[in-house]
Amino acid sequence: MPLVTMTDIKCRIGQEVGVSSWIAIDQARIDAFADATEDRQFIHVDPDAAARGPFGGTIAHGFLSLSLLSRMGAEAMLMPEGMKVAINYGLDRVRFLAPVRSGKRVRGRFTLDSVEEKVPGQVLLRHLVTVEIEEEEKPALSAVWLTLIVT
Repeated sequence: MPLVTMTDIKCRIGQEVGVSSWIAIDQARIDAFADATEDRQFIHVDPDAAARGPFGGTIAHGFLSLSLLSRMGAEAMLMPEGMKVAINYGLDRVRFLAPVRSGKRVRGRFTLDSVEEKVPGQVLLRHLVTVEIEEEEKPALSAVWLTLIVT
């Protein structure tokens, strides 16, 4: 997470501020997520049944791809020097656009949309995020992610 001044962050509104590294979405990760969330639908955890389904194999849960935003953002988002904590404030919009097939890799692309001072010492950053799937045209998802920065 690159640390910069708040002035530098405000100057980047409307610009792409970072791209994360690629993250492998293998069957072990999908199975672990299924266990954690108790969502064991066959399209996620049964390769034989999923091979006969609409995607030709198992796919990651949409929420698995979404949950990786924290990891991606830690690499790609700009954060102000002197920050005490960054708090996940929520999402304004999420759209799951394409399935992530087991064995693919994903990464996050972050554009700073706005910076809003809520109260002194608290700033809300709004990022437009796209999660790309390696070697595919259509992204896995798009989201508007809000992060509250406490300085």
